[in-house]
Amino acid sequence: MEPNIYQLALAALFGASFVAVSGFFMHFKALNLVLERGREKKDNTTTEGGGGDSPQHQSQSLSRRRSQVRRKGLSPASLPDATPFTGAATTDGGGGGDAGGRSNGHVYVDEIPPGLPRLHTPSEGRSSVHGTNSIRKTGSFVRPISPKSPVASASAFESMGESDDDDNLTDSAGLDASYLQANGEDLPADATEEQISMAASSMIRSHSVSGDLHGVQPDPIAADILRKEPEQETFVRLNVPLEVPTSDEVEAYKCLQECLELRKRYVFQETVAPWEKEVISDPSTPKPNLEPFAHYPQGKSDHHFEMQDGVVHVFPNKDSKEELFPVADATAFFTDLHHVLKVIAAGNMRTLCHRRLVLLEQKFNLHLMLNADKEFLAQKSAPHRDFYNVRKVDTHVHHSACMNQKHLLRFIKSKLRKEPDEVVIFRDGTYLTLKEVFESLDLTGYDLNVDLLDVHADKSTFHRFDKFNLKYNPCGQSRLREIFLKQDNLIQGRFLGEITKQVFSDLEASKYQMAEYRISIYGRKMSEWDQLASWIVNNDLYSENVVWLIQLPRLYNIYKDMGIVTSFQNILDNIFIPLFEATVDPDSHPQLHVFLKQVVGFDLVDDESKPERRPTKHMPTPAQWTNAFNPAFSYYVYYCYANLYVLNKLRESKGMTTITLRPHSGEAGDIDHLAATFLTCHSIAHGINLRKSPVLQYLYYLAQIGLAMSPLSNNSLFLDYHRNPFPVFFLRGLNVSLSTDDPLQIHLTKEPLVEEYSIAASVWKLSSCDLCEIARNSVYQSGFSHALKSHWIGKDYYKRGPDGNDIHKTNVPHIRVEFRDTIWKEEMQQVYLGKAVISDEVVP
Repeated sequence: MEPNIYQLALAALFGASFVAVSGFFMHFKALNLVLERGREKKDNTTTEGGGGDSPQHQSQSLSRRRSQVRRKGLSPASLPDATPFTGAATTDGGGGGDAGGRSNGHVYVDEIPPGLPRLHTPSEGRSSVHGTNSIRKTGSFVRPISPKSPVASASAFESMGESDDDDNLTDSAGLDASYLQANGEDLPADATEEQISMAASSMIRSHSVSGDLHGVQPDPIAADILRKEPEQETFVRLNVPLEVPTSDEVEAYKCLQECLELRKRYVFQETVAPWEKEVISDPSTPKPNLEPFAHYPQGKSDHHFEMQDGVVHVFPNKDSKEELFPVADATAFFTDLHHVLKVIAAGNMRTLCHRRLVLLEQKFNLHLMLNADKEFLAQKSAPHRDFYNVRKVDTHVHHSACMNQKHLLRFIKSKLRKEPDEVVIFRDGTYLTLKEVFESLDLTGYDLNVDLLDVHADKSTFHRFDKFNLKYNPCGQSRLREIFLKQDNLIQGRFLGEITKQVFSDLEASKYQMAEYRISIYGRKMSEWDQLASWIVNNDLYSENVVWLIQLPRLYNIYKDMGIVTSFQNILDNIFIPLFEATVDPDSHPQLHVFLKQVVGFDLVDDESKPERRPTKHMPTPAQWTNAFNPAFSYYVYYCYANLYVLNKLRESKGMTTITLRPHSGEAGDIDHLAATFLTCHSIAHGINLRKSPVLQYLYYLAQIGLAMSPLSNNSLFLDYHRNPFPVFFLRGLNVSLSTDDPLQIHLTKEPLVEEYSIAASVWKLSSCDLCEIARNSVYQSGFSHALKSHWIGKDYYKRGPDGNDIHKTNVPHIRVEFRDTIWKEEMQQVYLGKAVISDEVVP
């Protein structure tokens, strides 16, 4: 055995020695060759006195050196094609300089083999300069940029910070014009964007050399990505001429026209659009409001208001009888509502609208078949933006359920550990500390878990709105809800304020997610407004990512049974009188005045599935409504609409913010709810019952009324996820957005809105373009300020079609926006028989 071991060792030693000697020999020969070339170069420059070789001389010298390499037994492929050149270019045209001739550092290559594009090597710390006279420092290392790299700046692996600077990216982040010299032709210094774009698109195609393995082959996809402006891509447009309607269809279209004109008469529109009041020339990040709750005395105006038959009437002064802001009365509203209901029930109307909706759906499917790849390429070439960093607004979420269940559990445990002796509730004639409350429930902090908390919706809540509302009680205990999820309690809502600030902090950390939280005013007493505003101000509940909506639960019958109110008029007084007082005299309600600056909408909530009687044309006034049963949904809608209309007109005349009507509608119950909101509302929450009425669905499409849909919430209450009409509404072009509704009961992650988007994308196979379009819709539907919308989706966001789209902010290709706008205009012309008058601006 031992001799064998020795033999193997000797063989290994011999082999290693042979490899080492061979390597040394090859290195020695290569070094000699390099030195020989350097001497030749020095001799040439010395002989010619600094003049450059002629092309023929250079070619002969190159051939001679290659033949020498072959004679010495070295393959040309094993060595670099190191054609010598002067290390430092001179400015006087002479090539001899000492810097190049005596340089013993790295050998640089100035000659590029045929078929390969020229490498772009910008100097460190400064941008590249056009031309060939730029100075190259010997011995400095530069990183060449691949011809397929669309941006000639940072490496793809360098950090992309989520700072506000990312949102202020301009077109300068596109292609460096000097890079487009790769096809061998210099661009002029004043080259236009079109010339640069054409050069970029043709660059890759121009470098293919037949028979050259190193030649860049045609790559149209990469060439398209290199375009500076992806939105200028051509795409296949659907050119469907207007149909010639029959006489029956003409009558049906006239009925649709009447419904749309009725809506225009009712819906509140500002006299001066926000973009006319405040012109945004630089849509950079707006400065944060450092004093959101600062109140400055404004004085009382001369306006006088009175509540008459459930609607506030405003006069210039106490002695005047001239009403400033007249609004349609209840009889006119219910008459028009019955007309709409008659239209949507007609058989010929249902047939026509169903056919138009199916045609819209098929047009979109055809558009995707022809242009989906082009949309994807346009998104690829939009720098920085993707689904994760486009703005998304949660357009429908209830404040008392804005946190997830794990967050609430951690908060309860934290308070039980840190503040066990805090007096938190008064029950049965006794004040109880937090520790005593849990002892009365026979619970400890260690016992608590998500399952015991029992706030998540399950199978038991389906079609049981009452059980769903009980899920707001942690551990099934109303006292825990009062302590942790109410703002009018013994500790003045301190716990709810603290957890709300934590939720705000999570939103601000995500940066690109915003929310519109809905918080309740019940209408039981007038002081509710001041209590709510005091809670907001005292807990400093303000965030640039959050605005508020006020929701009114439709609970008149419960208050009537409890003896809190005597008629429906009491609820209207308690809700609207304080708002008019704070508008006429802000100093009378200073905290309410500053809070109303952050309130953007008014909501109506409750179980829509409860049976109700359809209103007649002549309904009792609110003061006459002393019945024990609840008024119909449309009754609530009218009186809230009428008072908000007058309030908004008054606030607009004084330069104050306005409040839009955005109720829950169409989640369940009668189709009447959707007809009432069609006439009066800017947008609605849910709207899934539109699937039952093709006429109303088509009207909502034509009017582009916003639908804040929550498929996961519907799945827990009224409609299985796979039956949800959201994907069909989206295909047909309705103005839909995704929202969370109740993260506490429904969602499991820290980012419920992204969870909503991700599940929808997975189940319905939504593309990145689809998700970004839905996110863009959510910003349109939201009540955030004009300045913020300009920063989030583009300074011209209010314009129709591609003129109002900025792909660098929305990540929605112009292809998609132009298709949606074109099809909608065609439908409007079809309905108005070719005589539609369409504004260039989106109606807010």
